[in-house]
Amino acid sequence: MAVSRTAAMALPLLLTMVISLTMVESKFDDVIQPSWANDHVIYDGDLLMLKLDNSSGSGFVSKSKYLYGKASAEIKLVPGDSAGTVTAFYMSSEGDNHNEFDFEFLGNRTGEPYLVQTNLYINGVGNREQRMDLWFDPSTDFHSYSVLWNPQQVVFLVDDTSIRVYSNQESTKGIAFPRDQPMAVYSSIWNADDWATEGGRVKTDWSHAPFVSTYREVKIDGCEWVDGVDWESEVKRCSESQWGKEGRYWWKEKEMMMLNVHQSHQLLWARSKHMIYDYCNDPARFPVQPAECAH
Repeated sequence: MAVSRTAAMALPLLLTMVISLTMVESKFDDVIQPSWANDHVIYDGDLLMLKLDNSSGSGFVSKSKYLYGKASAEIKLVPGDSAGTVTAFYMSSEGDNHNEFDFEFLGNRTGEPYLVQTNLYINGVGNREQRMDLWFDPSTDFHSYSVLWNPQQVVFLVDDTSIRVYSNQESTKGIAFPRDQPMAVYSSIWNADDWATEGGRVKTDWSHAPFVSTYREVKIDGCEWVDGVDWESEVKRCSESQWGKEGRYWWKEKEMMMLNVHQSHQLLWARSKHMIYDYCNDPARFPVQPAECAH
Protein backbone atom coordinates (compact mmCIF):
# COMPACT_ATOMS: atom_id res chain seq x y z
CA MET A 1 0.00 0.00 0.00
CA ALA A 2 1.41 3.41 -0.94
CA VAL A 3 2.02 5.95 1.83
CA SER A 4 1.81 9.64 1.00
CA ARG A 5 4.87 11.81 1.58
CA THR A 6 2.95 13.88 4.16
CA ALA A 7 1.98 10.79 6.08
CA ALA A 8 5.52 9.44 5.93
CA MET A 9 6.88 12.71 7.30
CA ALA A 10 4.34 12.64 10.13
CA LEU A 11 5.22 9.12 11.27
CA PRO A 12 8.51 10.02 13.04
CA LEU A 13 6.79 12.89 14.87
CA LEU A 14 3.94 10.63 15.92
CA LEU A 15 6.38 7.96 17.07
CA THR A 16 8.31 10.54 19.08
CA MET A 17 5.10 11.72 20.75
CA VAL A 18 4.09 8.16 21.66
CA ILE A 19 7.53 7.40 23.11
CA SER A 20 7.50 10.67 25.06
CA LEU A 21 4.09 9.94 26.54
CA THR A 22 5.10 6.46 27.66
CA MET A 23 8.31 7.78 29.24
CA VAL A 24 6.71 10.56 31.26
CA GLU A 25 7.75 10.12 34.85
CA SER A 26 5.44 10.68 37.80
CA LYS A 27 6.41 11.76 41.30
CA PHE A 28 4.77 8.53 42.47
CA ASP A 29 7.11 6.29 40.44
CA ASP A 30 9.81 5.96 43.10
CA VAL A 31 7.31 4.76 45.69
CA ILE A 32 4.47 2.79 44.08
CA GLN A 33 3.39 0.97 40.94
CA PRO A 34 0.04 -0.29 39.59
CA SER A 35 -0.87 -3.68 41.03
CA TRP A 36 -3.89 -4.53 38.87
CA ALA A 37 -6.05 -3.04 36.10
CA ASN A 38 -3.23 -0.78 34.94
CA ASP A 39 -5.53 0.95 32.46
CA HIS A 40 -7.65 2.12 35.41
CA VAL A 41 -4.65 3.71 37.19
CA ILE A 42 -4.44 7.22 35.77
CA TYR A 43 -1.67 9.80 36.15
CA ASP A 44 -2.76 13.41 35.73
CA GLY A 45 0.10 15.82 36.37
CA ASP A 46 0.89 15.67 40.09
CA LEU A 47 -2.17 13.53 40.81
CA LEU A 48 -2.87 9.81 40.63
CA MET A 49 -6.37 8.44 40.21
CA LEU A 50 -7.81 4.99 40.80
CA LYS A 51 -10.89 4.29 38.72
CA LEU A 52 -13.78 1.87 39.22
CA ASP A 53 -16.32 1.09 36.51
CA ASN A 54 -18.50 -1.90 35.75
CA SER A 55 -15.57 -3.69 34.14
CA SER A 56 -12.97 -3.38 36.90
CA GLY A 57 -11.60 -1.63 39.94
CA SER A 58 -7.91 -0.84 40.29
CA GLY A 59 -5.03 -0.58 42.72
CA PHE A 60 -1.39 0.14 43.41
CA VAL A 61 1.34 -1.29 45.63
CA SER A 62 4.60 0.03 47.03
CA LYS A 63 7.79 -1.00 45.27
CA SER A 64 9.37 -1.99 48.60
CA LYS A 65 8.34 -3.74 51.80
CA TYR A 66 8.93 -2.31 55.26
CA LEU A 67 9.29 -3.52 58.83
CA TYR A 68 8.09 -0.59 60.97
CA GLY A 69 7.59 2.97 59.82
CA LYS A 70 4.81 5.30 58.74
CA ALA A 71 2.75 5.12 55.55
CA SER A 72 0.58 8.07 54.52
CA ALA A 73 -1.63 9.01 51.61
CA GLU A 74 -3.38 12.27 50.80
CA ILE A 75 -6.67 11.19 49.24
CA LYS A 76 -9.80 12.85 47.91
CA LEU A 77 -12.49 10.18 47.88
CA VAL A 78 -15.17 9.48 45.29
CA PRO A 79 -17.60 12.43 45.23
CA GLY A 80 -21.38 12.29 44.92
CA ASP A 81 -23.15 8.94 44.94
CA SER A 82 -20.41 6.54 46.02
CA ALA A 83 -22.72 3.90 47.52
CA GLY A 84 -21.42 0.36 47.15
CA THR A 85 -17.83 1.41 46.55
CA VAL A 86 -14.85 0.92 48.84
CA THR A 87 -11.55 2.75 48.64
CA ALA A 88 -8.85 1.09 50.74
CA PHE A 89 -5.43 2.20 51.96
CA TYR A 90 -3.54 -0.44 53.90
CA MET A 91 -0.33 -2.24 54.78
CA SER A 92 -0.09 -6.00 54.46
CA SER A 93 2.40 -8.85 54.56
CA GLU A 94 1.93 -12.06 52.56
CA GLY A 95 0.66 -15.57 53.25
CA ASP A 96 -2.16 -17.19 55.21
CA ASN A 97 -0.70 -15.96 58.51
CA HIS A 98 -0.25 -12.41 57.29
CA ASN A 99 -0.46 -9.14 59.20
CA GLU A 100 -2.53 -6.26 57.84
CA PHE A 101 -3.56 -2.74 58.88
CA ASP A 102 -6.61 -1.44 56.99
CA PHE A 103 -8.30 1.83 56.23
CA GLU A 104 -11.49 1.14 54.26
CA PHE A 105 -13.62 4.08 53.17
CA LEU A 106 -17.20 2.97 52.69
CA GLY A 107 -19.10 4.95 50.08
CA ASN A 108 -22.62 6.24 50.61
CA ARG A 109 -25.56 7.88 48.87
CA THR A 110 -25.29 11.52 47.92
CA GLY A 111 -25.60 13.67 51.04
CA GLU A 112 -24.94 10.79 53.43
CA PRO A 113 -21.57 10.61 55.23
CA TYR A 114 -18.69 8.35 54.35
CA LEU A 115 -17.75 5.81 57.00
CA VAL A 116 -14.16 4.78 57.65
CA GLN A 117 -13.59 1.22 58.80
CA THR A 118 -10.28 0.20 60.34
CA ASN A 119 -9.19 -3.36 60.93
CA LEU A 120 -6.10 -5.33 61.91
CA TYR A 121 -5.11 -8.85 60.91
CA ILE A 122 -2.49 -10.45 63.10
CA ASN A 123 -1.11 -13.86 62.14
CA GLY A 124 -3.97 -14.21 59.67
CA VAL A 125 -6.76 -13.36 62.12
CA GLY A 126 -8.87 -10.23 61.58
CA ASN A 127 -12.36 -9.47 62.93
CA ARG A 128 -11.14 -6.33 64.71
CA GLU A 129 -13.36 -3.86 62.88
CA GLN A 130 -14.11 -0.37 64.11
CA ARG A 131 -16.21 2.17 62.19
CA MET A 132 -16.31 5.93 62.48
CA ASP A 133 -17.76 8.85 60.62
CA LEU A 134 -15.50 11.82 59.92
CA TRP A 135 -15.62 15.46 60.99
CA PHE A 136 -15.36 16.63 57.37
CA ASP A 137 -16.47 15.61 53.88
CA PRO A 138 -13.59 13.50 52.52
CA SER A 139 -14.78 13.86 48.93
CA THR A 140 -14.38 17.64 48.61
CA ASP A 141 -10.68 18.02 49.44
CA PHE A 142 -7.53 16.05 50.14
CA HIS A 143 -6.98 14.65 53.62
CA SER A 144 -4.13 12.63 55.07
CA TYR A 145 -4.60 9.04 56.24
CA SER A 146 -1.67 7.33 57.94
CA VAL A 147 -0.57 4.19 59.73
CA LEU A 148 2.32 4.48 62.20
CA TRP A 149 3.88 1.14 63.17
CA ASN A 150 6.70 0.61 65.62
CA PRO A 151 7.60 -2.11 68.17
CA GLN A 152 5.18 -0.69 70.74
CA GLN A 153 2.06 0.34 68.84
CA VAL A 154 0.07 0.59 65.62
CA VAL A 155 -1.64 3.97 65.28
CA PHE A 156 -4.26 4.97 62.70
CA LEU A 157 -4.32 8.72 62.02
CA VAL A 158 -6.58 11.08 60.08
CA ASP A 159 -4.96 14.45 59.39
CA ASP A 160 -2.48 13.51 62.14
CA THR A 161 -5.29 12.98 64.65
CA SER A 162 -5.07 9.52 66.22
CA ILE A 163 -8.32 7.60 65.80
CA ARG A 164 -7.18 4.14 66.85
CA VAL A 165 -4.27 2.56 68.73
CA TYR A 166 -3.33 -1.10 68.98
CA SER A 167 -0.70 -1.44 71.69
CA ASN A 168 1.90 -4.16 72.12
CA GLN A 169 0.70 -6.31 75.03
CA GLU A 170 2.66 -9.38 74.04
CA SER A 171 4.99 -9.44 77.04
CA THR A 172 2.33 -8.49 79.61
CA LYS A 173 -0.73 -10.41 78.39
CA GLY A 174 0.58 -12.76 75.72
CA ILE A 175 -1.46 -11.01 73.01
CA ALA A 176 0.06 -11.33 69.56
CA PHE A 177 1.62 -8.20 68.06
CA PRO A 178 2.86 -7.76 64.46
CA ARG A 179 6.62 -7.60 64.72
CA ASP A 180 8.42 -9.86 62.25
CA GLN A 181 6.69 -9.76 58.86
CA PRO A 182 7.64 -7.06 56.32
CA MET A 183 4.65 -5.28 54.81
CA ALA A 184 3.96 -3.54 51.53
CA VAL A 185 1.67 -0.53 51.21
CA TYR A 186 -1.43 -0.87 49.03
CA SER A 187 -4.43 1.11 47.87
CA SER A 188 -7.38 0.06 45.77
CA ILE A 189 -10.95 0.81 44.78
CA TRP A 190 -13.54 -1.87 44.14
CA ASN A 191 -17.24 -2.70 44.15
CA ALA A 192 -18.42 -4.06 47.50
CA ASP A 193 -22.15 -3.42 47.27
CA ASP A 194 -22.89 -6.75 48.96
CA TRP A 195 -21.87 -5.20 52.31
CA ALA A 196 -20.33 -1.71 52.13
CA THR A 197 -23.37 0.59 52.32
CA GLU A 198 -26.11 -0.06 54.87
CA GLY A 199 -25.08 -3.70 55.09
CA GLY A 200 -25.53 -4.22 51.35
CA ARG A 201 -29.05 -2.82 51.12
CA VAL A 202 -27.87 0.05 48.90
CA LYS A 203 -26.30 -1.09 45.65
CA THR A 204 -23.82 0.59 43.33
CA ASP A 205 -25.51 2.79 40.73
CA TRP A 206 -23.38 2.19 37.66
CA SER A 207 -25.00 5.12 35.84
CA HIS A 208 -22.70 7.29 37.99
CA ALA A 209 -19.54 5.45 36.93
CA PRO A 210 -16.66 5.89 36.66
CA PHE A 211 -16.00 6.27 40.38
CA VAL A 212 -12.61 7.90 41.00
CA SER A 213 -10.50 8.36 44.12
CA THR A 214 -7.67 10.85 43.70
CA TYR A 215 -4.24 10.86 45.38
CA ARG A 216 -2.04 13.93 45.85
CA GLU A 217 0.75 12.18 47.73
CA VAL A 218 1.83 8.75 48.91
CA LYS A 219 4.69 8.87 51.41
CA ILE A 220 6.42 6.01 53.19
CA ASP A 221 9.10 6.38 55.87
CA GLY A 222 10.22 3.00 57.09
CA CYS A 223 12.92 0.38 57.45
CA GLU A 224 13.08 -0.96 53.91
CA TRP A 225 13.24 -4.73 53.85
CA VAL A 226 16.06 -6.32 51.82
CA ASP A 227 15.02 -9.54 50.08
CA GLY A 228 17.54 -12.35 49.83
CA VAL A 229 19.13 -11.53 53.19
CA ASP A 230 18.81 -13.73 56.28
CA TRP A 231 15.31 -13.15 57.68
CA GLU A 232 16.31 -12.96 61.33
CA SER A 233 19.09 -10.50 60.51
CA GLU A 234 16.64 -8.22 58.76
CA VAL A 235 14.16 -8.41 61.65
CA LYS A 236 16.94 -7.54 64.06
CA ARG A 237 18.20 -4.66 61.90
CA CYS A 238 14.77 -3.06 61.57
CA SER A 239 13.81 -3.77 65.20
CA GLU A 240 16.96 -2.68 66.98
CA SER A 241 18.71 -0.13 64.76
CA GLN A 242 18.17 3.61 65.15
CA TRP A 243 19.68 4.54 61.79
CA GLY A 244 19.83 2.93 58.37
CA LYS A 245 20.34 3.70 54.71
CA GLU A 246 16.98 5.49 54.85
CA GLY A 247 18.29 7.84 57.56
CA ARG A 248 17.15 8.19 61.16
CA TYR A 249 14.47 5.73 62.23
CA TRP A 250 12.39 8.47 63.85
CA TRP A 251 9.29 6.26 64.13
CA LYS A 252 11.11 4.24 66.79
CA GLU A 253 12.23 7.10 68.99
CA LYS A 254 10.98 7.16 72.55
CA GLU A 255 8.32 9.83 72.00
CA MET A 256 6.80 7.73 69.18
CA MET A 257 6.35 4.62 71.33
CA MET A 258 3.19 5.94 73.00
CA LEU A 259 0.76 8.82 72.57
CA ASN A 260 1.51 12.03 74.41
CA VAL A 261 -1.17 13.78 76.47
CA HIS A 262 -2.41 15.92 73.58
CA GLN A 263 -2.60 12.92 71.23
CA SER A 264 -4.44 10.90 73.87
CA HIS A 265 -7.01 13.68 74.22
CA GLN A 266 -7.43 13.76 70.44
CA LEU A 267 -8.01 10.01 70.44
CA LEU A 268 -10.65 10.25 73.17
CA TRP A 269 -12.38 13.08 71.32
CA ALA A 270 -12.45 11.22 67.99
CA ARG A 271 -13.78 8.05 69.54
CA SER A 272 -16.39 9.72 71.75
CA LYS A 273 -17.73 11.95 68.98
CA HIS A 274 -17.38 9.79 65.87
CA MET A 275 -17.25 6.09 66.81
CA ILE A 276 -20.17 4.14 65.34
CA TYR A 277 -19.10 0.53 65.85
CA ASP A 278 -16.42 -1.18 67.93
CA TYR A 279 -15.89 -4.94 67.86
CA CYS A 280 -14.80 -4.71 71.49
CA ASN A 281 -18.38 -3.82 72.43
CA ASP A 282 -20.26 -6.41 70.37
CA PRO A 283 -21.28 -9.29 72.64
CA ALA A 284 -23.38 -10.83 69.87
CA ARG A 285 -20.19 -11.50 67.92
CA PHE A 286 -17.89 -11.91 70.89
CA PRO A 287 -19.66 -13.22 74.01
CA VAL A 288 -16.22 -13.16 75.64
CA GLN A 289 -14.56 -9.84 74.99
CA PRO A 290 -11.32 -10.18 72.96
CA ALA A 291 -8.29 -10.06 75.23
CA GLU A 292 -6.80 -6.95 73.64
CA CYS A 293 -9.97 -4.98 74.45
CA ALA A 294 -9.67 -5.34 78.21
CA HIS A 295 -8.00 -2.39 79.97
